[in-house]
Amino acid sequence: MAEHIHKCLTDLHYTIAKLCPLCNTTTVLPRPPKFSLQDKYAALRREEKKKELKEKKLY
Repeated sequence: MAEHIHKCLTDLHYTIAKLCPLCNTTTVLPRPPKFSLQDKYAALRREEKKKELKEKKLY
């Protein structure tokens, strides 16, 4: 079985383990979601992105 690279969100460290060896927090797979033409959550993602840009005063 192939191992995938994981990323720790607290110290931004990459590892193959499911727990970060530096801080013992759980890691996540840093891959984007699979593309689909019937994307049910695209509108929600666009709204969140718009809110984020408005907070940074870039929109």
